[in-house]
Amino acid sequence: MTTLLAGDIGGTKTLLALYELEAGRLIRGRSERFSSADWPDFAALVNHFLAAGPATETRPAHACLAMAGPVRGGRVKLTNLPWLLEEKALAGACRLKRLELVNDFAVLIYGLPHLEEHQQQSLCGPAARDPQAPVAILGAGTGLGVAIGVPTAAGLVAVASEASHAEFAPRNEREWQLKCWLQTDLGLERLSIERVVSGTGLGDVMRWCLAVDPGGGDHPLAQVAGGDLPAATAAAAAAGDPLARSAMDLWLGAYGSVAGDLALQTLCLGGLWIGGGTAGKLLAELGSPVFLQPFRNKGRLSSVVEQVPLTALVDADAGLFSAACRARMLLG
Repeated sequence: MTTLLAGDIGGTKTLLALYELEAGRLIRGRSERFSSADWPDFAALVNHFLAAGPATETRPAHACLAMAGPVRGGRVKLTNLPWLLEEKALAGACRLKRLELVNDFAVLIYGLPHLEEHQQQSLCGPAARDPQAPVAILGAGTGLGVAIGVPTAAGLVAVASEASHAEFAPRNEREWQLKCWLQTDLGLERLSIERVVSGTGLGDVMRWCLAVDPGGGDHPLAQVAGGDLPAATAAAAAAGDPLARSAMDLWLGAYGSVAGDLALQTLCLGGLWIGGGTAGKLLAELGSPVFLQPFRNKGRLSSVVEQVPLTALVDADAGLFSAACRARMLLG
């Protein structure tokens, strides 16, 4: 039996799991969550996890670790930790035959072709995907992640992207006013897409709505701290609050438009997935006309976007699963 090691490593937590390969399927086995800051040596953390299993457990020889930071030449410096990791050195320290480090958003590309029904939800577009075409994923969390998958004879190759830092393009007068206000409020010369389309961006959209609304100063959300404002806005909108609903609709429209732009930029007829921390929580919103109409509304090329299967990635453990999928590819 073949055992694979998968990891999803961030500044706050590290998730490690073993997967067994049975008849081509990945079966998740033992897993553990660690506080990343408790381990000054990442190799020691991995070896601790591997040594903690029963004596009958097969030690993995192949691993893929999804890292919260850009990976360049097999090396990564984590954004919020003092770890500087290198693939070959880490593989040697952990007695692994082969190990690959992948950006924690880009790694999702490797899991997309293998998702089961419970891990995803179709939003619109054709059911059939073109297996020879690119795929892409876009996900609003604290920031906005973007990754592209290019098909090759050996399977998909993940390409990381900083597309979320392109210029935010207002589509109407209201978005233009938001852009101007945010640039002034945040002291920015330019406004990136991520400043609006992200969890943090939802909070900033709500701040703008409160600032320009005559009764905004007395609104209950005016007293909510910045880090809690995005979730509070979504909850208030779901409860029927008009101002929060207005902020939510503006944010969703911008998100849908950006998703449609990505579909045109990549021609991802293999599928476009909406992931990130908000996908599972806002599934009904993502399937609504507020999101889908801006997604499809691309003028002369609207018919092209309509050919893209659009799907929400709702599995909270998709990062680990995708890392396991990539580790399986390393066996060849």
